Amino acid sequence: MTLRKSLHALAVASLALTLAPQAQAGKADDTLNYASNREVAVVDPYYNNTRELVIMGQMIWDGLVFRDIDSGEFKPLLAKSWEWVGDTAIEFDLRDDVKFHDGSDFDADDVVYTLNHASTKENGVLTFRNVSWIKDAEKLGDHKVRVNLHKPFPPAFAYLANAVPMLPSGNYENVPNKPDGGKDFAAAKPIGTGPYKVNDVKAGEYVLMEKNDGYFDGSPKGQPQIGNIRFRTIKETNTAIAELLTGGLDWIWDVPKEQAERMGSMGGITVENAKTFRVSYMAFDALGQSGTEQFKDKRVRQAFAHAIDRQGIAENLVGPASVVIHSACHPDQFGCTQDVPQYDYDPEKAKALLKEAGYENGFEFDLYAYREREFTEAVIGDLAKIGVKANLNFMQYRALRDIVRKAETPINHMTWGSYSIPDVSAIVSNFFTHGPDDLSKDDAIKASLDIADNSIDPEVRKENYKAAFTRIAEEAYWVPMFTYAKYYAWSDDLDFSTTPDEIPRFFSTSWK
Repeated sequence: MTLRKSLHALAVASLALTLAPQAQAGKADDTLNYASNREVAVVDPYYNNTRELVIMGQMIWDGLVFRDIDSGEFKPLLAKSWEWVGDTAIEFDLRDDVKFHDGSDFDADDVVYTLNHASTKENGVLTFRNVSWIKDAEKLGDHKVRVNLHKPFPPAFAYLANAVPMLPSGNYENVPNKPDGGKDFAAAKPIGTGPYKVNDVKAGEYVLMEKNDGYFDGSPKGQPQIGNIRFRTIKETNTAIAELLTGGLDWIWDVPKEQAERMGSMGGITVENAKTFRVSYMAFDALGQSGTEQFKDKRVRQAFAHAIDRQGIAENLVGPASVVIHSACHPDQFGCTQDVPQYDYDPEKAKALLKEAGYENGFEFDLYAYREREFTEAVIGDLAKIGVKANLNFMQYRALRDIVRKAETPINHMTWGSYSIPDVSAIVSNFFTHGPDDLSKDDAIKASLDIADNSIDPEVRKENYKAAFTRIAEEAYWVPMFTYAKYYAWSDDLDFSTTPDEIPRFFSTSWK
């Protein structure tokens, strides 16, 4: 979209909003309204793995430990202290002054229940790899537990801090059954110990959270400052921008670059482009399970890698904090290396590879995506230049994730935020260890990752991760695209700071 067209759309949206009633936001009613274009139908950190739930997870629930974003240090949260027992067990002493939002006391039974439920594969936690390293948890006292690991797992505390929130004992006992007779765990009422508690949910529209006045003293998250926080789903970017400008919203992100730059010159709004832990990637059905055969040929996958102007997309659409990547990882994660085979932007080389593979006249295929449509449309434009036609199927994340896991997508253009975990095991080991998101099932890659994920020697980990990333690049199973840089925009009434892990700290945000 041109700047002229986007500004026209913004003006139209703004006019429409001035003529219609809208929810009030801001200091007047002590409610921070924020929005994204993605729906939240499930408010549970184990049965919804979207970024929206990662953010809410930090507000509604607490983990045993907390990672300080500035120092990288792990600090006590629900646990007061801990001690490694050999390489495969950790003993935690727990706080005895914490209550859940329903008024029940937090103790060892809650930790044992949470970890044993989440680490039982049959319970269907969506991103099982986040907890698969846990063998079980056992109670050693009313406020003391031992967490047993299957084998040494060096990034255990990174996962405990970001992806393993504590639930009350019996949290899933009274959930209804699904049509197949299994328990619908995703229907459990959201109850945590965090600085905010859930007050109301309308699936697909909003989640209203209110300040937990009983939040325990001494938490590294601090005491919540704003009375209410409301998440809203607003699917049209121009509508969200218009609401921000007219007072219906206080905070948005994923603002397109042209509009963000324009908004930056307006009064009353702060705009910032900030790095994140999220990467963009394109994954091929290298096994031909979707019924599309072309991407079984490595030369076709390599041709696509050469055809896409990733630098141009990063610079012109994403923002100055974005960088092009060549490996299936974020450069800020432990074990990530960009020293792998790389594919420069070269349409002529791409055409030559297609010709060599027998597709001199190109072909037509389906391409699936779910966010920042303009990014995917830029990719489609680049591919058209080498004679291949992509039919875009643009979907909600959850629906797309489900068909990817059924191997029904020839190519999917998706993103991954690693739950903001600063270790490559949170990304490459999710996609290349023969799990539900692995579309290549390469045994050599899995073998390298099995060593890297379970060694306590940092150099052994780096060596084997590099072997895995090198083979992924050589075979072009992915086209790693770029790191995400989000344009944030928020009301000048908010005292808010961006962070590099894509988790806005609304629990420490306040009004000016």
